Amino acid sequence: MAGHSKWSTIKRKKAANDAKRGKLFTKLLKEIQVAAKTGGASQDGNPRLKTAVLAAKSQSVPNDNIERAISKGAGDTDGADYEEILYEGYGPAGVAVMIKTLTDNKNRTVSEIRHAFSKCGGNLGANGSVAFQFEEKGVFTFNNGDIAEEELFEAAIEAGAEDVKDEDEIFVVVTDPKDFATVREGLEGLGKNFEGELTYIPTNTVQVEGKDGETLLKLLDMLEDLDDVQSVVANYEMDE
Repeated sequence: MAGHSKWSTIKRKKAANDAKRGKLFTKLLKEIQVAAKTGGASQDGNPRLKTAVLAAKSQSVPNDNIERAISKGAGDTDGADYEEILYEGYGPAGVAVMIKTLTDNKNRTVSEIRHAFSKCGGNLGANGSVAFQFEEKGVFTFNNGDIAEEELFEAAIEAGAEDVKDEDEIFVVVTDPKDFATVREGLEGLGKNFEGELTYIPTNTVQVEGKDGETLLKLLDMLEDLDDVQSVVANYEMDE
């Protein structure tokens, strides 16, 4: 995969045509709704909501849609009652896969995920079957043309980040999840555009090639296309 460094394989981002952009909007708004439900409607007092709103705005989600999602989550208007469920499984070549979902029908969700694994030669596992191969981290990404590495490094470390990595076209700032909000505030002081999220980082990776690689990418695409799936991470490396 062109440009696939260790970090860019952690979470694959697909270009959004109109259909995919509609799905992306839905997933971003669902995250906003759940964030408001679990932590309240104030972005100042709810780091998860602030992160979700910033992510939505970075993808040009209309402000009216964002405000409606916050109202639904806070209980001001009727909305679906979403449940957060993390699924785990193994894909081709023994690649470990973690799937974060927000669903109002877990029977439907698990059925669709199991079907994707089955169709691509993998299998859905029990809770804990692959989670031990990942660490939850806060990850912020900057385009390396927007900021000097030394400036970013100084700001990130001062804000409490664990590390800054140069990965081809991007700089990646890594932090402990409990420091996510504090580090984000420090990075906002730079006045640069960046993206941030809490995600799972593999502690080891599996090299995949040939037919296994093709089938793995098909599996990841199928999972990411499911309406209830918010994000997919996998511990693979793949040559161009």
